[in-house]
Amino acid sequence: MKICIFCSANKDIDPDFFTLTEELGRWAAKHHHSIIFGGVNQGLMECVAKGAHEAGGQTIGIIPRVVEQSGRISDFVDVEILCDNLNDRKQLMEDKADVFIALPGGIGTLDEIFTVVASATIGYHDKKVILYNMKGCWDSLIALLDDLQTRGFTRKKWEDRIRIVHSLEEIDQLLNN
Repeated sequence: MKICIFCSANKDIDPDFFTLTEELGRWAAKHHHSIIFGGVNQGLMECVAKGAHEAGGQTIGIIPRVVEQSGRISDFVDVEILCDNLNDRKQLMEDKADVFIALPGGIGTLDEIFTVVASATIGYHDKKVILYNMKGCWDSLIALLDDLQTRGFTRKKWEDRIRIVHSLEEIDQLLNN
């Protein structure tokens, strides 16, 4: 399975997120899954790629040219796919991935999550989107989604498109059912 990881490229975040992210990368490799990610050598992006790569897994970096030109490509990218911009990156990720897992992240991660979910909502695909709620990092987003649903702004239950997990064991169960 090709698992696309959406996550932070920042380094000044809770160290536990790095530990859990590297574990996810190793878990993916152990289960013969490939990791698709943004290809950047910073933050959780670098961490998940390192975990997967060092455990013998394959990593696929979908890399905007501006990242390539700035020299910020991860050393742990096995397959480089260059693209023109962030919109191209998201489309390539959506096309190539079997499932999406969102780790802690900011505006870019939110953009990626909702682009994929919106595409599924109108019928472009039926791929799973998983929020890995490490240390409650997505609790506020979950509350917002609940509020939007209560107010009638979502056509269906948002949980039909976005699944919440708190551990690798839950990811494993979700992907194997």
